[in-house]
Amino acid sequence: MEADPIGVATGNHYIDGDHACAEGAIAAGCRFFAGYPITPSTEVAERIAERFPKVGGLFIQMEDELASMAAIIGAAWSGSKAMTVTSGPGFSLMMENLGLATMLETPCVLVNVQRGGPSTGLPTLTGQADMMQARWGSHGDYEIIALSPNSPQECFDLTVTAFNLAETWRVPVLFMMDECVGHMTEKVVIPEAKRLHVVPRKYYRGKKESYRPFSFNGSAKTAPMVKTGDGYFIHVTGLTHDERGYPVINAETQDKNVRHLVNKIRDNEEKIRLLEEDGVADADVIVIAYGISSRVALKAVNDARNKGIKVGTLRLITVWPFPEKRIRELAATTKAFVVPEINMGQIALEVERASRGRAKTLLVPHAGGWVHNPNDILKAIEEGAA
Repeated sequence: MEADPIGVATGNHYIDGDHACAEGAIAAGCRFFAGYPITPSTEVAERIAERFPKVGGLFIQMEDELASMAAIIGAAWSGSKAMTVTSGPGFSLMMENLGLATMLETPCVLVNVQRGGPSTGLPTLTGQADMMQARWGSHGDYEIIALSPNSPQECFDLTVTAFNLAETWRVPVLFMMDECVGHMTEKVVIPEAKRLHVVPRKYYRGKKESYRPFSFNGSAKTAPMVKTGDGYFIHVTGLTHDERGYPVINAETQDKNVRHLVNKIRDNEEKIRLLEEDGVADADVIVIAYGISSRVALKAVNDARNKGIKVGTLRLITVWPFPEKRIRELAATTKAFVVPEINMGQIALEVERASRGRAKTLLVPHAGGWVHNPNDILKAIEEGAA
């Protein structure tokens, strides 16, 4: 399906990641936005507020982040592709309704432009410390999809991808930017609408009395949706429910319900995941990074290669679901993984777990506020290669 040409700002632009994200949402068909201003994500909302009147979209500044997340869930069930944007403290407030969106299998996109925390922390400076919260922030068992761009160009491209994944798997998708990428200004090329791949909403077309808003018959299957107000008698609830959406409070239904939420993502990780690999086949050390840290690490990687060290890179574009199988494969052929993160150790723990002791995992932590010194990453590479 082609994107709506009215909504695609085709051409070459010199814009930051926040603005590119907004353009990606519009190109993907997003026509409903609800949000509340918060640094360093506000520029996404400002761009959408300016552009939506020109493309037939509806922008609402809500009273807070709880309401923002609730609003996009309602909009999605009314037939819109919907998005909200926030940062640290607002992300925390959205967690309850993120769980609701997951239970309702609601396609939507939540953008988090990460900053230093905890609490108010560093509103204007970078961080990557919300990555575990992205996976485990809401309560209960579920799986989630989270993407991490490392350039303004990817802020456009991967926002389109985020909406496509949301529609394909009927799941809220998290777009985990960081302040550096959000405020970085670079060339962004936006293709013509006919060159964009945009996944449309899958709607039910059968008899109204036969419709089921949920399907637990196969881990890879999600039921088509209908639009609220079109005359379908449906029930949507955050309670454990059957395929009709009606609450059924027992262990058997809980098992079917939760297994579906988990397995539709877990069983299809290889279809969902996006990785960028370079030189990993014969590497003694592999640097695993995401977001802005993946760009900073390249200086250290090049310096190490100039010293004769066999070092490869694995960039996590899809952070969740985590590429456990691929990490395990690489752990069998390399000495060490080096993981630079702008936090005190989050994704490094997943790397260590997935490698199962077959390769060392060396964390290069940074508490936030700025990016790593490449020399610190180089030291870890040298340690891993020794």
